[in-house]
Amino acid sequence: MTVRVAVQTPAHSGVGEPLDYQCDRPLPPGTLVRVPLGQREVLGLVWDGDGTPAPPERSLRPVAAVLDGIAPLGAPWRRLVAFAARYYQRSLGEVALSALPPQLRTLGPAQVARRLQRPSEATAPSNATDLIALSAEQESAKAEILSKPGPFLLFGSTGSGKTEVYLRCVQAVLEQDAHAQALVMVPEINLTPQLEERFTARFGAGAVVSLHSGMTNPQRLKAWLAAHTGQARIVLGTRMAVFASLPGLALVIVDEEHDPSYKQQEGARYSARDLAVWRGHDQGAKVVLGSATPSLESWHASRPPSPEDPAGGRYQRLCMPSRIGAGALARVRRVDMNHQPRRTVFSAPLLTALQERVARGEQSLVLLNRRGYAPVLHCLDCGWKSDCPHCSAHQVFHKADRSLRCHHCGAAQHVPRACPGCGSPDIATLGRGTEQLEEQLATLLSHVQRPDGSAVRIARIDADSTRAKGALQSQLAQVHAGEVDVLVGTQMIAKGHDFRRVTLVAAVQPDGALFSSDFRAPERLFALLEQAAGRAGRDAAYLAAQGTQCEMWVQTLHPQHAVYEALRAHDYPAFAAQQLRERQEAGMPPFSYQALVRADARTQEVAQAFLHAVSQAAQDAQLPGLEHVTLYPPIPLAVQRVANVERAQMLLESPHRTALQRFLAAWQPLLHSTRQQPEHKGLVRWLVDVDPLGI
Repeated sequence: MTVRVAVQTPAHSGVGEPLDYQCDRPLPPGTLVRVPLGQREVLGLVWDGDGTPAPPERSLRPVAAVLDGIAPLGAPWRRLVAFAARYYQRSLGEVALSALPPQLRTLGPAQVARRLQRPSEATAPSNATDLIALSAEQESAKAEILSKPGPFLLFGSTGSGKTEVYLRCVQAVLEQDAHAQALVMVPEINLTPQLEERFTARFGAGAVVSLHSGMTNPQRLKAWLAAHTGQARIVLGTRMAVFASLPGLALVIVDEEHDPSYKQQEGARYSARDLAVWRGHDQGAKVVLGSATPSLESWHASRPPSPEDPAGGRYQRLCMPSRIGAGALARVRRVDMNHQPRRTVFSAPLLTALQERVARGEQSLVLLNRRGYAPVLHCLDCGWKSDCPHCSAHQVFHKADRSLRCHHCGAAQHVPRACPGCGSPDIATLGRGTEQLEEQLATLLSHVQRPDGSAVRIARIDADSTRAKGALQSQLAQVHAGEVDVLVGTQMIAKGHDFRRVTLVAAVQPDGALFSSDFRAPERLFALLEQAAGRAGRDAAYLAAQGTQCEMWVQTLHPQHAVYEALRAHDYPAFAAQQLRERQEAGMPPFSYQALVRADARTQEVAQAFLHAVSQAAQDAQLPGLEHVTLYPPIPLAVQRVANVERAQMLLESPHRTALQRFLAAWQPLLHSTRQQPEHKGLVRWLVDVDPLGI
C-alpha cells in the first residue's frame, strides 16, 4: 500500500510536498520511518494522505524501516508544522524534519529501542507548602490566567516577580490534569540554566527538561523523547522548543517575548513567539507572553476596548508595576557628552560614581553593544582601514590574541606590523569595543580600593569571552558570588539576570540606534536600556543595608531624545503610544504586514536582476492578492557583501495579512521557475522572510 512521507529536501529543489512510498502495512500519520531518497537512506515522517490512490502503473520505492519504538507524532504537532511551512513559505519536509532531534536522522529501529530503555534520573520536588506568599498583583495575574482563556500579555516591571507567577501557573495546570504539560520559552541559551534551576527545585529533575542548541545531540534526543512520551511535564527552551512534541500541552509561557532572538534567522525564518500563540490557540492551551518592555505588536494586540475601538485587542493585558523585594526602579541620570572633552569614554561624573560603588563594595554593570577591542584599525598616513576581503564590512580588532576578525563571515588574520597600503607603521584603532572598555576601566580604577583594601576586580562578558563551554556559567557564578566589582559586557548582561548586589548600570555609547534606518531601532534601544536598568537594585534589603540608591547612567549627545525621556520616567506605555502613533502614520507594522525576498549572487547586478524579474513576473501574471500588495524596488542590504556573496532584498507590504499570504503562496512557483532561467544562473540562493525583524 502507498504511504505519503515528508522528507527533508533542499530548500529550493521544488520538491516541497510529501513523496509516495510503498509499504507492506498501513502506517498511521506521524510515524517515523527510514526511506530511500536518491542514493541515500533518510529519516522521513508519514504524513496525512489526501485520499488519492497512487496510479497502479507507478513503481514506488519501499519504506526501508519503521521506527516502531517511537509513538507517532500527533495531529496537533503536524498541524503546527503544516501551518509554519505554509505561513513562512518553506517546504513541509524541511520544517518537519528540522524540528526533530538531529540524532534521529542516524538511528535505526534497534538503536532507538535501546535509547528508550535507558532510565532517567529524578529528584524529589521541594515542598509546595514552603512557597512564599504572592503579592496582590501576582495573585491577581495568576487568578486571571487560570480562569480566563487568554492569550495574555503579562506586562510586569523588571523585578516584579513574573517568574514566580509562571511557576504557580505551571503548578496549578499540572495539578489539574495528571497528563498536562507546559512549555516555557526564554530567548537565549544563557537564561536557561538559572530558570531550569528554579523549575527543577520546584518540580523535581525528572519532570523538567531543556531544549536548546547548546545541548549535544544525545542530550537533545533524550529531552525530546521525554517530552514526546509525556515523561517530562515541563519543557524549558529557546525558540526551537516551540516545535517540541508535547501531546498534553496545556500551558505555553514566552518570557521576554519582545526579544528578537525568538525570530529564526536562517532556514525557515519563523517567529517562535507567534507560533507559540498559534499553537496554544490550536491546541486549546493557555498562552502567556511576559515582558517589562513588550514588543509593540503585542502591546497593540493587548489594547483595551475604547469608544473608537470597542473590540480592543485579541490579547488580555495583565499589569504588575511593583517590584517584589527590590528597591525602586533605578534613577536615570543622563550625561550630556556635548559638555565633555572630545573623545571622552567615561565622563567624570560617571567615573566618580563607579569609584564610589567600588569603594563601598557594590557591583556595577557597564554596557556597550560592541564586542572586540575596536571596530576597525586604520592607517594615519594613507587612510587604509581593516576591511574584510570577503565582506563589505570592517574586520574587528581583538587585542587579546592580536587578531582581526570579521563578525559576519568569520574570516580572521593576524594584525599587520605595518600598513598593507603604504607600509607606514602608524596604525591606530578607531572606535571602541568591550575589550578596550575593560582595559581602560582597569587603568582608571587602578587606584580605587575595595572595603577590604584589595584592588578592583573587573570582568567582561560577551560572545568572545564566553566562547568556551561552561565559560558563561562560570563567569555569571563569579558575579553572583560577589567576586566581580565592575562587569563590562554587551546586551548579554542586560537580559533576565538576577544580580543581587548591582546598584549601578551605565550605557556608554547608546546613541547609534537613535538614527538607524531600521524603524524598530528606537523600540529595541528602549527595551535594552530599560532591561539593563532593571538589573540594578533587585534586593531592597541590600540597598537599605548599604544606604544607597540604584542608578542607571546614560552617556548621550542627545539627552532630550524621546527614548531617554521615556526611560527617565520608566514610562513604557507613553513610549509605546508615541511609537505606535508614528507607525500608524507611516503605515508600518503592526498596522501593515511585510515580507522580504532576498537574493544572494556573485554580483549585485545578478541579485537585483532576479528580484526585478520575479517582481515583473508577479505583475504580469496578476497574482491573487496583488492589488493589496506593494512591491518596492530591489536594493542592496546594509552589509551587501558577506563571504564574497552579494546580497540584495526587495520589500513587500500589505495592509492585509491574508492578501499578502495569498500573494506569496501563488508567487512560489514563479520564484522557482524564474530561478531556473539561464539568465539567472549566477544566483546563489533566494529566500522569503515573512514578518522580517531587520530591514
